[in-house]
Amino acid sequence: MTDMKTRPLRPECELFDVEAVAADLDRLAAEHQGRERELRIAVAQRLKAVVTEGRAKAEQMLLADKHGRHCAERLCQMQDAVIAILYDFATTHLYATQNPSEAEHMAVVATGGYGRGLMAPGSDIDLLFLLPYKQTAWGESIAEAILYCLWDMGLKVGHATRSIDESVRQAKADMTIRTAILESRFLFGEQSLFDELVTRFDKQVVQNTGPEFVAAKLAEREDRLKRVGQSRYLVEPNVKDGKGGLRDLHTLFWIAKYVYRVRTPEELVERGVFDRQEFKLFQRCEDFLWSVRCHMHFVTGRAEERLSFDIQRDLAVRLGYTEHPGMQDVERFMKHYFLIAKDVGDLTAILCAGLESRHQKDVPMLNRFVNRLRPRPQRTLRESDDFIVDNNRINIADPDVFSRDPKNLIRIFHLAQKHALAFHPDAMRTATRSLKLIDKQLRADPEANRLFLEILTGRNDTEIVLRRMNEAGVLGRFIPEFGRVVSMMQFNMYHHFTVDEHLLRCIGVLAEIETGQSEEYGLSNELIRSIQPEHRDLLYVALFLHDIAKGRPEDHSIAGAKIARHLCPRFGLSAADTETVAWLVEYHLVMSTIAQSRDLSDRRTIENFVQIVQSLERMKLLTMLTTADIKAVGPGVWNSWKSQLLRALYYEAEPALTGGFSEVNRAQRVAASQTAFRKEIASVTDWPPEQIDKYIGRHYPAYWLKVDLASQVGHARFVQETEATGLPLATRFAFDQSRGVTVLTVLAPDHPWLLSVIAGACASAGANIVDAQIYTTTDGLALDTISVSREFERDDDEARRAARITEAIEKALRGDMKVPDMLAKRQPGRARIRAFRVEPEVSVNNQWSHRYTVVEVSGLDRPGLLYELTSTLSKLNLNITSAHVATFGERAVDVFYVTDLMGARITSPTRIATIKRALLQPFAPRTDRSSSTEASDASAVVG
Repeated sequence: MTDMKTRPLRPECELFDVEAVAADLDRLAAEHQGRERELRIAVAQRLKAVVTEGRAKAEQMLLADKHGRHCAERLCQMQDAVIAILYDFATTHLYATQNPSEAEHMAVVATGGYGRGLMAPGSDIDLLFLLPYKQTAWGESIAEAILYCLWDMGLKVGHATRSIDESVRQAKADMTIRTAILESRFLFGEQSLFDELVTRFDKQVVQNTGPEFVAAKLAEREDRLKRVGQSRYLVEPNVKDGKGGLRDLHTLFWIAKYVYRVRTPEELVERGVFDRQEFKLFQRCEDFLWSVRCHMHFVTGRAEERLSFDIQRDLAVRLGYTEHPGMQDVERFMKHYFLIAKDVGDLTAILCAGLESRHQKDVPMLNRFVNRLRPRPQRTLRESDDFIVDNNRINIADPDVFSRDPKNLIRIFHLAQKHALAFHPDAMRTATRSLKLIDKQLRADPEANRLFLEILTGRNDTEIVLRRMNEAGVLGRFIPEFGRVVSMMQFNMYHHFTVDEHLLRCIGVLAEIETGQSEEYGLSNELIRSIQPEHRDLLYVALFLHDIAKGRPEDHSIAGAKIARHLCPRFGLSAADTETVAWLVEYHLVMSTIAQSRDLSDRRTIENFVQIVQSLERMKLLTMLTTADIKAVGPGVWNSWKSQLLRALYYEAEPALTGGFSEVNRAQRVAASQTAFRKEIASVTDWPPEQIDKYIGRHYPAYWLKVDLASQVGHARFVQETEATGLPLATRFAFDQSRGVTVLTVLAPDHPWLLSVIAGACASAGANIVDAQIYTTTDGLALDTISVSREFERDDDEARRAARITEAIEKALRGDMKVPDMLAKRQPGRARIRAFRVEPEVSVNNQWSHRYTVVEVSGLDRPGLLYELTSTLSKLNLNITSAHVATFGERAVDVFYVTDLMGARITSPTRIATIKRALLQPFAPRTDRSSSTEASDASAVVG
């Protein structure tokens, strides 16, 4: 039998009867005596069943008590018990030693995440088999017996077998191993071995290396956040590795354990790092994040760390969130998540302040990319005796600064912005604790509002200062309407950030436009220099307020205008300026909507737009606001196509707003675009001038106004290459990395069914169309650019997929395959889109065009939707003269300009009702759809 010193004390476990399972294994050993292989299989099967049943029980207990940390502790206890039983079994039945030598001793140690004593259902297990000296046959056999059984159970196990000397040596050289040992926890075996490792680790590795460890962990954190996203307000956050997630809490505690030599978070209070209230906050954050992570693993059945849209609603229900007016249950859950992520950031700042005071960490700057100031000695500010500058950071002169004058809660941010100072964590900590001082009296104070308006419209790091103001809680308290949207998530695939983060990013984009940092903003870069100086500040105010009414039952644009009319006088704006801001807020979506979903060559479109904007100055302001709004939605949302559409709409509307006078009239703009094309195409091809002129003549004026130069050149080369082959049609594809889409270009003879066939072929290949640009040439060709959602990260994988899509398009256009047959073979779409509910709407409008009836359809997007809509319109004997296809996340908004077969608009109420009913059919559940949505003979459109 094994030496009793090394035999584990079987740990307690809430999830299964440890003694009963151990007895089961003893019985299996007796039944399979002499048949070791069969015994190992039987043991693995029995323990696998134990773990499966234990996880199911843990899930039920989590649903009942809603304590994530308790669930993580139970799961860890279960794993401890399983490994203890295995170790006991291996040393008793497989490799028993009567009189073990000094080398035949071992300590089994949990390291890394497992060492913390907390596990999610899908967490890895990290084990260290600690030996006194070198590896022995006995130690190797014990380790292998445990590991192979765990692997046979389907568990993910990381492991190492090392002596104490080797562990210390590797910890000195490798920061990952150092962190793993820092988190180590004795399981069973020789306690003295583990105690010796801890003692030597402290003396030989940790001592006097605090700054090195802190720097390494913070650098590691930066690298991690670059991979998963720098913002803690991403709407599909990574709960484990994202900013404000569990890994940030772990990093915080690793650093605290290393520098302060504590073993439990509670000891951080004794060391003065956190006060009692902050420690409770640490516990709340940890419990909530563990609840979310454990539920995610239970729901998905795997180690899923990304809180994606398709599981957010399930988690909201499991965690007990309910729907409130203006906010879904899932949006309330995600708002809580982002508030917790913010709290994690606050705790990190508090710890970093303590480390700086111990000289364990470098001092930060307000803007790390701009400021490169050398540390300076402590000094006072001439504007106020209440604040001091400490190493380029603003701090309070004494603890009573805010209570003595609550305006200082605004003034500290104003001074920091004015002097480009970072914020001392102690000042932010005190400000957060003083939020109750921000009351009605302070909100009505003219001086406080003047200071805030100067911050909002300042020219120095406005976005950064407002974000610090928001993180401290001051912004939401001083502007309660803003406080309502703090950490508010919009449950859709279009917006990448929470509402407050989006508003702050808008301010940052406008500052970039104003400083001319990037040419990507197109027309806005030009307009910012031409607006009336007094309107510059109004633009900042309007951007700050444009989405402030999100989450209310009323339309947020209308409700936002009401809020603007209430807040602007408080900020000191005149009645006229207030009305301008309110107008911008109320109509902030109009320009984007018209540019992307209306025919800009239709005079009625321009007339309707002009009726709304009414003045050139307002249109300039609206153009810049729209640009910043789209850009701040998320990566890849703003692009050259949208920039070109806004430019086209602006210049189409300008003559009507100026009484016929335009700085650049339509003919001049077309000519300028053609001149730029001539110059560019001549530089990249050997086309003679007459060939260039002939090609230019093949496009209608609208093409030259709506398509950017790079695309014009690409189209020209594509057309030339196609015609050189003598083929009647051709396709090509390219990748737009910034937008995350694959761009397909199709050249074919124009035909009423062309768009429908292309859409059907894309759907048959599982491609989801997110936007489309459709142009016809004067000689009867169609040049269509279709953007589809990208599916693969690697370009070579996506290229193979794109080749399949373009092949399907060509087969359908040639008539080699019928679209309905192709669709019958398609694979069902991914489940992610099914997480959303979008009420479908169809409008049929004769007020948006003099010549056409405009049909607008919106609803939940999916592969095949555009095909069904276009084929439905064709079967209704409607001729589609132009189509404007756009998606906003999960919502598709498709606009069709149509006539009847005689070229007339649709005016009959009965006919209009029929159109609406037919176009709602594609959104009905598949079993309820009319068979009329299947196309008949729409395949062969190219001879």
